[in-house]
Amino acid sequence: MPITPRPLSARLGASFTVADALAQGHTTSRLRAHDLERPYHGVRRRMPAPAPPASESAHDADPLAADRAEHARVLSDAQAYFQVAPAHAFVAGRSAAALLMLPCPVAEELCVGVVAPQRAPRGRGIRGTKIAPQLVSTREIDGVRVASPASIWAMLGGELTHRELVILGDAIVRIPRDERGRPMPDAQHATIEQLRSAAMARGRRHRGRLLAALSDIRVGSGSAVETDFRLTCQDAGLPEPDLDVEIRTPDGALVGIADAAHPGYRTLVEIEGDHHRVSRRQWLRDLQKHAAYVRLGYEVIRLVSTQVRGPRPRAPQIIADALRRHGWPG
Repeated sequence: MPITPRPLSARLGASFTVADALAQGHTTSRLRAHDLERPYHGVRRRMPAPAPPASESAHDADPLAADRAEHARVLSDAQAYFQVAPAHAFVAGRSAAALLMLPCPVAEELCVGVVAPQRAPRGRGIRGTKIAPQLVSTREIDGVRVASPASIWAMLGGELTHRELVILGDAIVRIPRDERGRPMPDAQHATIEQLRSAAMARGRRHRGRLLAALSDIRVGSGSAVETDFRLTCQDAGLPEPDLDVEIRTPDGALVGIADAAHPGYRTLVEIEGDHHRVSRRQWLRDLQKHAAYVRLGYEVIRLVSTQVRGPRPRAPQIIADALRRHGWPG
């Protein structure tokens, strides 16, 4: 039976430096115990308690579960590394996107940036990068310096595909709404003009790819699958829809917010996530809202991700058929 290690000092946090632990009276053998991780040189981190296995239904009920888990992992790594990081370092690239819960392919290594002429950090579990000062701005999240959203997007111009850059950009410029459907512009990560300024900054690499992506970025996409829907229909030659559209009665009462709309063809599109299926409250709200849309003279097209994504997505044909029913000549 393994010996239970002596408790650590309460003054040591979830992650701490070896030097701090030794100063608190702990021995080097204690710092080699099985209840501590060694994420970076000179750093120890308390082993997290095992998480209960997530059921499929729990994952469906929280469509952001994977994003939250990735955010927690990267934040833990960042807080551990910044115990020993240079004062001028910041989280960059894909890791910074994860901290902001922005849609971006995952990076296992922690992406850490520094401003020239500082040297990019090196070490196990670190992907260091050096960047000119005019090409990045930073902010603080949970005590960690992080590249700003516009900087993150521009720094990834050479790593992401066109569609990935558009999906990331759509998430950055999105204006969230509160529970009553009111826009919250102060919660927008950055504007399209701020993305453009980041792309046009002196010395920016991959500017052409960034500007090409910028031409396809729109305000109003609520998720990566909604952006995929818009781009897939665009590639199929369909007219571009309005996004995040307030649908109101003739007297001005708000009925709901449609994901996409072709108002000239009286067609609304809703992209249904799993939470629409497993949440009874959401399901009932959707029934009431869509019935109200129909009473106002709209046809409502409800799509799921399998109709939007994949080698042969059906969404463009479904939308084209609906638009033709309402007079589209395409």
